[in-house]
Amino acid sequence: MTDVTSPPETPTAAPDLTDPGLYFNRETSWMEFNDRVLQLAEDPETPLLERLKFLAIVSSNLDEFFMVRVAGLHDQIDAGIEKPLQDGRTPSQTLDALRKVVREHIVRQSHCLHKELRPALAEHGIRIVGYDEVEGRQQRDLDERFRRQIFPVLTPLAVGLGRPFPYISNLSVSLGVMVRDPISEIETFARVKVPKEMLPRFVPVGDGRTFVTLEELIAENLDVLFPGMEILDHAVFRVTRDADFTVSDEADDLLQAVEEELRARRFGETVRVEVSAGMSPAIREQITRALEVEPEDVFETDGLLDLKDLWSIVGLSGYSELRDPPWSPVTQPLLQPDEEEQPDVLGAMRKRDILLHHPYDSFVTSVERFVEQAVNDPEVLAIKQTVYRTSDDSPLVPALIRAAERGKQAVCLVEVKARFDERANITWGRALEEAGVHVVYGLPSLKTHAKCILVVRREGDGVRHYLHVGTGNYNAKTARLYTDFGLLTCDEQLGNDVADMFNFLTGFARPRGYRKVLVAPAHLRQGVIEEIDRTIKRHSEGKPARIRMKMNSLVDKECIRALYRASQAGVEVEINVRGICCLKPGVPGVSENIRVVSVVGRFLEHSRIYAFERGDDSTIYIGSADLMPRNLDTRVELLTPIRDETLRSELVDTLDRCFADNTNLWDLGTDGEWTRRHPEGDEPRNVQKELMAAHSSAAAEARAQASQD
Repeated sequence: MTDVTSPPETPTAAPDLTDPGLYFNRETSWMEFNDRVLQLAEDPETPLLERLKFLAIVSSNLDEFFMVRVAGLHDQIDAGIEKPLQDGRTPSQTLDALRKVVREHIVRQSHCLHKELRPALAEHGIRIVGYDEVEGRQQRDLDERFRRQIFPVLTPLAVGLGRPFPYISNLSVSLGVMVRDPISEIETFARVKVPKEMLPRFVPVGDGRTFVTLEELIAENLDVLFPGMEILDHAVFRVTRDADFTVSDEADDLLQAVEEELRARRFGETVRVEVSAGMSPAIREQITRALEVEPEDVFETDGLLDLKDLWSIVGLSGYSELRDPPWSPVTQPLLQPDEEEQPDVLGAMRKRDILLHHPYDSFVTSVERFVEQAVNDPEVLAIKQTVYRTSDDSPLVPALIRAAERGKQAVCLVEVKARFDERANITWGRALEEAGVHVVYGLPSLKTHAKCILVVRREGDGVRHYLHVGTGNYNAKTARLYTDFGLLTCDEQLGNDVADMFNFLTGFARPRGYRKVLVAPAHLRQGVIEEIDRTIKRHSEGKPARIRMKMNSLVDKECIRALYRASQAGVEVEINVRGICCLKPGVPGVSENIRVVSVVGRFLEHSRIYAFERGDDSTIYIGSADLMPRNLDTRVELLTPIRDETLRSELVDTLDRCFADNTNLWDLGTDGEWTRRHPEGDEPRNVQKELMAAHSSAAAEARAQASQD
């Protein structure tokens, strides 16, 4: 009998972490995020006016996506660039996939609005109706309103000999009209812009709770616009243009370069045309030929176009039963003032570091009070601040003007390339300059996205730095709608680091390194990867180690590969990503130890936390950066470590609540599908509701304690 020897086992090859199959497509992943918002609009458990709000957000999100991301894909295709993207798909393949998903979403949005929300709102007295649904006397009132208020604003533009097709502005709603001269029998196409920028999109009828759309009222009175003509047909359409731009690295005058690009933006290429269902071939042909769009870039909607105008209905007074319970941010317990006094923010900061969590903690009694107190303090020598996006009524920027008028050194880094806020930031920048504030507009090749305020105060024979580092913009409005963290600290090393960063941005320097913070574009990516590698090493030594992250988007391939390596080493990785995620969890041998979730709820999750748990060697950062190439390579970003153990515990508690949510949380599968979690017999968990309750309780306890003292 012959012995049979088994052949030696062939070693299993290590997975190639550059394999495109290990990555999701960036653009389709964003569409999945917008789908999660749409699901909230479709959810019957969501209050009615909140559902309407989410529909408006979906529409607004999609507009920006087409103006920037879809426009970018068109640019690549037009330039003949068909290099595969991170997931292996070409720009053309990605664009085809997006068009399919967008069409599916349009059907769902229309059904949600017209089949579900409009009937449900009507039961509560809020009605969006057609002109023919209005009774005779009210029709006459509408017609009279048209003649007095609307007709004088309208300008019908016919197309024909000597009359070229008119320019259609970005995101404008228009009526396309076919008219015929009964004498010459000549048929002509005309465009009538719906002036919704100047007039209400929803025209009130009678009690002010019934509305007819502005475009429908115009359509019913076309005979007034085209007297003596026969109206053959009409339909509604809307145009979306490429609104992105790039400022040359060689620009001598950044402000002038941005202003020139803003003027050019008006004439960007058409990337989408939305048309009302049933539009006649004659009108569609006129529009698509003139705008030079392909048929696949025309999107038909059965119902209302431009749903972001639903915000005006959402904002109707009253109807508290149709909204989420009201929430008023509370004053952070450590900033609770003595009776009838303002919070002493600087004094509180001298005692210990303070963590702010908006919108649970008040932005007004913390960040705004911090700057106000610094402006009024005669011992404060300088105030330096970054401005990326801010509100028109923000008191922070005027505070810098007052600081300059009082002889303090006031410095403001105004980012004039902040997309869609360029004009507002240019206006703020010029007002600051006129008041004597030192204004720096950044570098042509970089966007200053870091969120920080540095106050320099004279104390004794030296100075002390008072610092705020945040994850969100200095915008009082969004501070009530977005979840963001902020650190108030007098930590000397952190203050020196941020002072060095300001000097780098305002002067001519290249810091060799920072003491504690991570700053992009020079050090942040490598710093995050080094933290991941240290966590892997800790785990390999048999010690407890875990990585948990919360961010808006995860795209950067180098960071994703580092997280894959951590999973392969056995490190548990939990990621809470609001929007885009290109990392594919649950892949055997690559990412089976990685879990990815997304929380989408009442507030926009905007905070960033990077926690590397290694026992007594743990590090937790908060800051402005997502793990995306644009953040790590072409933006000035800032992450600061949180060193106070109490504050670190608060951040860990927030992460714990996020990952335990079972009402507004979605799990990402290996196949790319996001599955919404439901309690299914367990106690319902909602991180945002829990944090509202926790902060309200903590503030009440602080007030009670203060009254006893």
